[in-house]
Amino acid sequence: MIIDKLALILTIVGALNWGSIGLFQLDVVAWICGGPATLLARIIYTAGALAGIWCISLLFRETDDEVVTRDVR
Repeated sequence: MIIDKLALILTIVGALNWGSIGLFQLDVVAWICGGPATLLARIIYTAGALAGIWCISLLFRETDDEVVTRDVR
């Protein structure tokens, strides 16, 4: 699904941003948006959080391989 890929991309971008904060004390989102409290930065942070929540559902979904294997047994 397209929403799964979009959520994964946003989650990866968020993880890279957190990595840059941890390693270099540089918040890339805040730097690009002009500060962490700007509306655009808050929208990006919220989108990343929602993407992370969506990715939780990926942990509990059955893949096509699991369905086929269960049907064969």
